[in-house]
Amino acid sequence: MKAPFFLFSIVLLSVLSSCGSNKELQERAPAQFNEVYYSETEDGLDLYIPVAVIQENRVQLESVYFRGMHSPLQLDAEKPNLYVASFALGKGDKIMHEDPKEEYGNKAPQAPEKSPFEIKEDEAILVFKQTDKTKYYKLTGIEQRN
Repeated sequence: MKAPFFLFSIVLLSVLSSCGSNKELQERAPAQFNEVYYSETEDGLDLYIPVAVIQENRVQLESVYFRGMHSPLQLDAEKPNLYVASFALGKGDKIMHEDPKEEYGNKAPQAPEKSPFEIKEDEAILVFKQTDKTKYYKLTGIEQRN
């Protein structure tokens, strides 16, 4: 009686654990990238992803994980094919006042969000959609620029 229950439990656990772990890094880049870099701003940092070639009808760049945070990617209005992710670190001038209403304009630091993959300080995980499937690609060698 115990053997069939034990066997059923093992099969059930293996099925459930395999369903949640289909995240894997893509070996091939979803686009051709120029040198990815970041710069520090008054409020935090911005990550810049310059794209040389992308098939916009098949690939949509959505967001990025970088230095323990997650942020959506926005296409730069002035520079075509430049994607930017902004991360608020809570830097900059803060208004401190006895009346809390006077502190309204202060920006809170961005909440940390763990990357789905292990990455180093000079790496980021790019989240993109390709044919309606969410995929991940590791960007490496990210350097700081002014």
